[in-house]
Amino acid sequence: MTRPVLDANAAAGGAGGLEGLPEWDLSDLYPAPDAPEFTRDMAWLEEACRSFATDYEGRLAELDPAGFLECVRRYERIDVVAGRLMSFVGLRYYQNTIDPARAKAMADAQDRLTAHTTPLVFFRLEVNRLDDATFDALFGDPELARYKPVFDRMRAMRPHQLSDELERFLHDQSTVGAAAWNRLFDETMAGMEFDVDGEGMALESTLNLLTDPDRARREAAAHALADGFRQHLRLFARVHNTLAKGKEIEDRWRKMPSPQHARHLSNHVEPEVVQALRDAVVSAYPRLSHRYYALKAKWMGLDKLQVWDRNAPLPMEPARTIGWDEARETVMGAFAEFDPRIAELAEPFFERGWIDAGVKPGKAPGAFAHPTVTDVHPYIMLNYLGKPRDVMTLAHELGHGVHQRLAAGQGELLSSTPLTLAETASVFGEMLTFRRLLANARTRAERKTLLAGKVEDMINTVVRQIAFYDFECKLHAARREGEMTPDDINALWMSVQAESLGPVFEFMDGYETFWAYIPHFVHSPFYVYAYAFGDGLVNALYAAYEEAGAEFIPKYYDMLAAGGSRHHRELLAPFGLDAGDPAFWDKGLEMIAGLIDELEAMED
Repeated sequence: MTRPVLDANAAAGGAGGLEGLPEWDLSDLYPAPDAPEFTRDMAWLEEACRSFATDYEGRLAELDPAGFLECVRRYERIDVVAGRLMSFVGLRYYQNTIDPARAKAMADAQDRLTAHTTPLVFFRLEVNRLDDATFDALFGDPELARYKPVFDRMRAMRPHQLSDELERFLHDQSTVGAAAWNRLFDETMAGMEFDVDGEGMALESTLNLLTDPDRARREAAAHALADGFRQHLRLFARVHNTLAKGKEIEDRWRKMPSPQHARHLSNHVEPEVVQALRDAVVSAYPRLSHRYYALKAKWMGLDKLQVWDRNAPLPMEPARTIGWDEARETVMGAFAEFDPRIAELAEPFFERGWIDAGVKPGKAPGAFAHPTVTDVHPYIMLNYLGKPRDVMTLAHELGHGVHQRLAAGQGELLSSTPLTLAETASVFGEMLTFRRLLANARTRAERKTLLAGKVEDMINTVVRQIAFYDFECKLHAARREGEMTPDDINALWMSVQAESLGPVFEFMDGYETFWAYIPHFVHSPFYVYAYAFGDGLVNALYAAYEEAGAEFIPKYYDMLAAGGSRHHRELLAPFGLDAGDPAFWDKGLEMIAGLIDELEAMED
């Protein structure tokens, strides 16, 4: 559950002079890395997995509904304990990815959990071998029926399931497969230093300079990033080649019809819905990003924009640092105006050590909300620098946190929301915050700045993420034809940049390497379209809220509390919305176009 990493033009980092920012208190998970409770749970997990396999392997088809319900509840409890263990070591690692002790602790825990949970591989395989009549009879039981969406999604993989032996092999080797390449990427990025006018800076700090009011400073940062990425480009190309080839091999064995298909299955979304979204956005490039950036060039007095201008502050935007207390009041006030319960659900994040906000050496870049497990609570990570976009990021991640708290009532197996709906509350939280700021704008210039900032965020969330999705589609298709050189990948990157950003941009030498650090490409192939899906969905939802008023709110809570228990069509139906309708996406895109219309009208 992350804020989208847009590219180096759009992220945040650096110290920023902010003091007293909150840090995580992870004691709700475990008191310490060497706590006896951690050791106890790891031992319990090993025995629980072993006894689960002893009791159920080869017997699922024989169970009656009561017996299968007990089996599911035991499986769910194992999921909770495993999630608690990995959440703890993972969050500690992301606080400082260059600390060898934390990196070792996470790697060791991954190895042990992989070994402990190997006996569970049979469960998914045997569930998928149940004939339809047996399956339907089991889930006709009222107590089991609530779990049916979990198993429906599991059984969607039936056509792609391998032999038991191969499935166990893939499970066992996972820690030295994709996970190992992910870790190499993370640690390389965290350890990089960029030379900006003679000053060595970490990745986050350098990225932050691309929003600096000083154009020369922005340009220096852009070139420093390009120089740094070039130095490691062979390694980053190796990471992408290996991961894409590994995915191609597994997809081929599983008879996946496309590289994207596994992501669509996990998101419980139809490929044609994603294609309709992608096509609608690409066709809207000229009236969205191309038109807006032409306006921005005019405001900046430039004939052409360089890549370091894309997220530059506007000339009419006052330069100031937004303190943490002001950011908190802004977001919490917006949530409370919508409904006090949203603010009540968000309050503990500030009061109980559920947010880690400061920029620190070795800390992972970007921002996320991690749900941990349903009997604890989420944790939010930020790299807060007091930029206006950081306030929106706080609103975004708090939206995730509220969503995760509400969905926790579904239990561990049903609480996780497919990525296509996981961005709903986060983007809605941003929209509430933006609308509050806009309503309180005191001058024409302030309103213009807010509108432009929101348009930029929407373009980053919709246009940029679909461009990223197209880049991934091209990359995985090209890798199926053979090994890609760094220049090959550079060319794919640039092919989507010019199309999405438009003719007003010139691209500096070195920008072709900026694909190299985007973590979503490494960690979660084809994840990025979920951001565009979420933004379009929220635009439609917000229009429904403006029309329905207070009647909207209980429906909204019901949608968030559903977690992953219902399909997107079922969740959107009470609002009169259907993501399967191609016109649905055009409605969301028209909201962005309408904001640009207003900005153009302010030029008169």
